[in-house]
Amino acid sequence: MVFADAGRASSEPRGPRRLRKKILLLAVLPLLAALLLIALAVRHQALELARQERTLVESAYLASKEAELRHHVEMAMNMIAPIYDTGRDDDAAKAEAVRILNAFDFDHGDGYFFAYEYSGRCLVLPHQPELVGQNLWNIRDRDGLPVVQSLVAKARQGQGFFRYVWNKPTVKQVAPKLGHVVGLQRWGWMIGTGIYLDDVQATLDQLDQQGSANIAKTMGWIAGIALLALGLVGGSALALNLSEYRAADAQLQLLARQVVQSQENERAHLSRELHDSTSQTLVSIKLLMDSAIGQLGREPQRLPATLTQARARIDDALTEVRDISHRLRPVVLDTLGLPSALRHLGEEFAEHAEMAFFMRLRGQADDLPDEIKTVLFRITQEALTNIDKHARAGRVDLRLIFLAGGVRLTVADDGTGFDIAAIGVDPRRGIGLRNMRERVESIGGVFKVHSRPGSTRVIAQVPAEALRRFTLQPAAAHAHPARR
Repeated sequence: MVFADAGRASSEPRGPRRLRKKILLLAVLPLLAALLLIALAVRHQALELARQERTLVESAYLASKEAELRHHVEMAMNMIAPIYDTGRDDDAAKAEAVRILNAFDFDHGDGYFFAYEYSGRCLVLPHQPELVGQNLWNIRDRDGLPVVQSLVAKARQGQGFFRYVWNKPTVKQVAPKLGHVVGLQRWGWMIGTGIYLDDVQATLDQLDQQGSANIAKTMGWIAGIALLALGLVGGSALALNLSEYRAADAQLQLLARQVVQSQENERAHLSRELHDSTSQTLVSIKLLMDSAIGQLGREPQRLPATLTQARARIDDALTEVRDISHRLRPVVLDTLGLPSALRHLGEEFAEHAEMAFFMRLRGQADDLPDEIKTVLFRITQEALTNIDKHARAGRVDLRLIFLAGGVRLTVADDGTGFDIAAIGVDPRRGIGLRNMRERVESIGGVFKVHSRPGSTRVIAQVPAEALRRFTLQPAAAHAHPARR
């Protein structure tokens, strides 16, 4: 039971775990804060660059549109200049100017000239002839801007540009438009044309989408880097925990072996004390009593019956002491080796439990390290004890196999069997199985149990590397003190 307590002591103290968590948080939180600040700074800078790029592109487009509008307006003015420069103000001259402006278009039909009197009466509007002759002074666009008033105001100043929303002829819907007008002051006319800016808006929208996509991609890279950094930190922490766990597990196994070895040393010491001290004392008492009985035997009337009973009790006590000494540490295990010790143990068990016992030995029975011999012997003891108490078996088979890959011990019986899963989840049952498993694992071995009605097998296998590890350790660490 000490061994099981040592296994339960492997849980790590809370203090180191909390300290490691704090260290991990101190490493992760500043990293996350730094990455967050970098992400915010990069996003702000990206948005600012996108805004500047949009402004530059928009300015370049508008500058090219304004230059194009100036060119078209100059062409129109050159066409009506021969009429206007004559100084004529009659209706015929104005009608000829209107005819020339109506006949001129560009940009696949979306570019045309318009003319208004300063009062707001429409003179030229090719794609909306129904409005010609009407006063459009108060007309406003979709955004509520007074279009004609604003254009006339630019014309009174000589010329100017104005942005508004107007119907686009080819698509039959409104679109942003940039207008350029000049004024014929003598006639009181405003003449101009415009270019629709929906292509400019489409280009700017595309730039905005590309900028948003680039920002999202950059944020994705930063998030990926953050995840990678967290993964590295977490992996490092996991590797550190695994390393510490392996070290703690190795220390625990060493402690468990030391506890078991200490138990075996105490058993050996107690066995020697019983054999060399208590047993010898009982033998001396027996001899003294035999001498007394021999002397009194000459006078039978003086021989009390209690003395004969005491002599029989001394024999019983001596037998019990020798049995206890043998169970604590069998002499045959240290003198003749593991196979002979197991065979002797099995034969004693069969005689006591009235069962058939068979043992098979396979392979070269090499001398094993003391710790491994002791563990395999104790496993067999525990297995036979369980069979005697619970199995209701009639036959026990013990196999000890020496292979190149190590040594394997199998204890099988033909008893009732048991539910391994049920015993594994019940803390009040299976203590013996848990002790056996812990003993085998403490020496680097593998413990298995297979059970069904009519067949139960307990298997303990110790690999070759475990044998080499114990063989390379100093012999004094495993040797038992010699018996007197």
